[in-house]
Amino acid sequence: MSTLYSKNLQSVANTGKINHSFMKIVRFSIDDKVKHGILKGKTIQAIEDKPYRYIKPVDQHYKLSDVTLLPPSAPSKIVALGLNYHSHAEELQAPLPDAPLIFLKPSTAVIGPEDNIVYPPSSGRVDYEGELAVVIKKPSWRVSIEDAPDYVLGYTCFNDVTARDLQYADKQWTRAKSFDTFAAIGPCIETELDPGNVDLETYLNGELKQKGNTSDLIFSIPKLINFTSHVMTLLPGDIITTGTPSGIGPMYPGDKVEIKIKLIGTLRNYVVKNDR
Repeated sequence: MSTLYSKNLQSVANTGKINHSFMKIVRFSIDDKVKHGILKGKTIQAIEDKPYRYIKPVDQHYKLSDVTLLPPSAPSKIVALGLNYHSHAEELQAPLPDAPLIFLKPSTAVIGPEDNIVYPPSSGRVDYEGELAVVIKKPSWRVSIEDAPDYVLGYTCFNDVTARDLQYADKQWTRAKSFDTFAAIGPCIETELDPGNVDLETYLNGELKQKGNTSDLIFSIPKLINFTSHVMTLLPGDIITTGTPSGIGPMYPGDKVEIKIKLIGTLRNYVVKNDR
């Protein structure tokens, strides 16, 4: 048994609260109520309040099949990264950036696992971009690289959906990245993994399209937190995405897209036509 795990168990015994290590945190709805909990196989144990200050399990247990999984975080903002994999830079034949290329996606773009990505009528090409995302656990302002891990609740899968033709037309990214349903997040927040060595895969209709590892990142996750927090205050639940590896490509209504990270799970969404 690891020392960290032993301390975790002792913390539960002493206070009824546990720290953020070794768990999958989910946000879900049941009986018209939104709750947070710890995913344990096919069951969920609810926790008291939100998971940002502390995590205290309560005596409420639910079958995974009886709840609706929601985006595991409800961020005030999503700070996304452009061109942060060496492989993606090579794919685009683009020079490596001197500093992280950040942009914002609005909270209104957020959807969760199994939700629909709605194809906007103004676009003729909508792309998938599979990514690892970081979930912030406490207010973050001018955080050092060394202290950055202390501000992380955990990690989740992210699809930075992009209207590629509008991105090229506009010469900047706000419209192309900000449509409702263009920020798919989930299925859970994994609190314990090595963010510098994470395998990521994107599948379209079951066919592997992207395969990368965060060891290929141009800017590390601590550097991204450091850089971003010197621009804006990050709040609990906010998300920093880490960029996408090579292999980006289009999706169309009727497609199924899946972002898979072994230690986190599969973020699955469906592309549908905008009928409005």
